[in-house]
Amino acid sequence: MGHGGMSHDMSDPAMAAAMERDIRNRFLVALLLTIPTVAYSSMGRNIFGLDLPSPIPNDWIMLLLTTPVVFWSGWIFISGAYRALRHRTLDMSVLIATGVLAAYIASVVLMVVGGEEVFFEAAAMLVTFVLFGHWMEMKSRRGTTDALRALFDLVPPTATVSRGGTEMELPTADIVAGDTVVLRPGEKVPVDGEVLTGQTSIDEALVTGESLPVEKEPGDPVIGGSINRSGAITFRATRVGSDTALAQIVALVQQAQSSRAPGQRLADRAAHYLVILAVCSGIFTYLVWSLFGGAGFVLALTFAISAVVIACPDALGLATPTAVAVGTGIAARHNILIKDAATLEGLSDITAIVLDKTGTLTAGKPSLTDIVLAPGWSENELLRLAASAEAGSEHPLSEAIVEGAKTRGISLTAAETFAAIAGHGIEARIDGSTVLIGNTKLMRDRSVDVGALTARADDLAVAGRTPVYVAIDGQIAGLLAIADTIRPSARETIDQFRGAGIEAVMITGDNRRTAEAVARELGIDRVFAEVLPEEKANYVATLQREGKKVAMVGDGVNDAPALAQADVGIAIGAGTDVAIETARVVLMRSDPLDIMRSWRLSRATVRKMKQNLAWASVYNILAIPIAAGILYPRFGVMLRPEWSALLMSVSSIVVAVNAVLLRGVERELG
Repeated sequence: MGHGGMSHDMSDPAMAAAMERDIRNRFLVALLLTIPTVAYSSMGRNIFGLDLPSPIPNDWIMLLLTTPVVFWSGWIFISGAYRALRHRTLDMSVLIATGVLAAYIASVVLMVVGGEEVFFEAAAMLVTFVLFGHWMEMKSRRGTTDALRALFDLVPPTATVSRGGTEMELPTADIVAGDTVVLRPGEKVPVDGEVLTGQTSIDEALVTGESLPVEKEPGDPVIGGSINRSGAITFRATRVGSDTALAQIVALVQQAQSSRAPGQRLADRAAHYLVILAVCSGIFTYLVWSLFGGAGFVLALTFAISAVVIACPDALGLATPTAVAVGTGIAARHNILIKDAATLEGLSDITAIVLDKTGTLTAGKPSLTDIVLAPGWSENELLRLAASAEAGSEHPLSEAIVEGAKTRGISLTAAETFAAIAGHGIEARIDGSTVLIGNTKLMRDRSVDVGALTARADDLAVAGRTPVYVAIDGQIAGLLAIADTIRPSARETIDQFRGAGIEAVMITGDNRRTAEAVARELGIDRVFAEVLPEEKANYVATLQREGKKVAMVGDGVNDAPALAQADVGIAIGAGTDVAIETARVVLMRSDPLDIMRSWRLSRATVRKMKQNLAWASVYNILAIPIAAGILYPRFGVMLRPEWSALLMSVSSIVVAVNAVLLRGVERELG
């Protein structure tokens, strides 16, 4: 952060919180001391008519009040200026320090030589104005530990381990590689491992982002942080502690966040030239009045200090945070959370956007999409029997079938018997009929001939859907297809990307056949399929190496490193806490169209930032000749340093009003 010379890592939450507290305290101290400084100044006497008691001369009172403002509250600007000059750069800290020290040192010099006027109030007001703007900006840049905390919360604190034939409950941290872990329905998997006994379905959505549970049997891997849905299993711990997939994702998030350098501020780019202008205007003004204007030391110095102060606008420090405050407020009203100013700048520059399939382009919840009937069956009767049988199961595919029946207004019948066949399907008795629902293997095991529907099942699989066979009393009755349905606004979103010249890229852990089916339906040309959780950030980096400014949109824990790696990370609000906390933009409505709304708002906000910076610069550049005394010889107009500081507050008001006008962009957001 060039502004104020603050260069610490704002992604470190402890550092960010400490810095914010420090800036707030400096501002409050400066404000409390600046008020009496102004009261004791000529401004307080002449403008506000104040006549305060003076146990010592007013100049000494202002010196005592202003010194801590300049050298404690304003020390961050002075030290920042020193570091910038040592590295031969000119930034906002140099500009602020130049104005503050010029007013302060000149006042001390005038006290020594017995001058009638001093400018301590100008130095104090400068520090106070700019600290306020700096504090507002830091509040919007605050780091957070919630992302990593959400990751660690996925791991259960304790687990059941079998050692020497005895089951015991141990802290997860005490599990070692080779331990046999007992996992019951509903429990979270504590560490990575390999199934030894039993069959179950594991919900890996929080870790992989994929919505359909994965069937597990002996020899299959399990991932720490995932949730056991149905059966009881034992598994051998293979990776524990920092070696687990979840711990590696934590490390990747930390690495991506810490490697990102804060972008250079527009204010600093303008400040580079204003520093030169401020110093040169002060020196030039003093020399002209001393050598050619016939002015005495005090008058020449007054004009010089006024010129330097007017060239150091607090509006330049407020230009960005005021636009950010209005922009983020508008975003919040549209259920879009934009976390910092850098994100507002970055969003408007993106040229490629990577979208995680599950939960972003799709609903993240399986639903019934197709019903294929065998001869002699009606759709409603088949669905009634199937949904009545599945009502006893908590499997997401079962829930999709039951929900499909309910949305069609079909009444369900209570099952007389029910049995879940782990990894294959279910069997139930409904109205005296035996209902069997499951995959090909279950049908083959029960000698059900599915040949007539095999080709249709293959077609559905190619289209990215999951086919489920239904048999009644040993005869095939139909086929139900279940898929994670595409969000209604996803197609329009992709069309808008194309219209804006932004390349849309889909990334998913799904198989290539399913991924390409979804991509074809949406009109997405570039697809990264079968991507492992730890690889997503690498694909984002690949796009960045191609020279693209990349935004990543995701909702699962596996998306967190990629969200951190991207130039802008965008989380779907219905996603996991870690994705939401790692991302810099959160779409609370889970509507993909909000991505484009964010982009439009970003472009409008950046325009306001540039307008504010231009105004803050041009306003003060035009005021410099007046402050330097160009109107004094003919009209007797003299702009004293304290008036220069007041004019800067007028400039700030203009900046604030212009930022408020940003609300007009809401019409474009719909």
